[in-house]
Amino acid sequence: AGLILGVSIIPLVASLSEDALYSVPDSLRLGSYAIGATKRETITSVVVPAALSGIVASFILAVSRAIGETMIVTLAAGQNPTLGFNPLVPVMTMTAFIVQVSLGDTPAGSLAYKSIFAVGMTLFLMTLVLNILSFWVVRRFREKYE
Repeated sequence: AGLILGVSIIPLVASLSEDALYSVPDSLRLGSYAIGATKRETITSVVVPAALSGIVASFILAVSRAIGETMIVTLAAGQNPTLGFNPLVPVMTMTAFIVQVSLGDTPAGSLAYKSIFAVGMTLFLMTLVLNILSFWVVRRFREKYE
């Protein structure tokens, strides 16, 4: 499930990172070339540091999206995921727990029924914190150019 989830977020990271790299002004690139820097030196010393806040934010947003994925985890983990600490066996994620409990005949008002909402709120808060963190990273480390 982790491998499939990792592959599924690659397009998001690539797209947002590409946007961050293209948002670096040409004046910075041309200035680097003007002082004799090579293309590799310009990329590593000018372009990537200028776009770093956007690249880091893209990773944080992708992780936030991966945490909230439901169907990929449900299909990959199967109907009976278990909770354990062995990294080689499937584990029950929050989204898999919500699906498993909600598909059964869970009576309203029971502890299992109430746990769906507690796990859902925890999942929402984790995603919210990661999104706020990504916006903070972008705002904090963004360099303004004229």
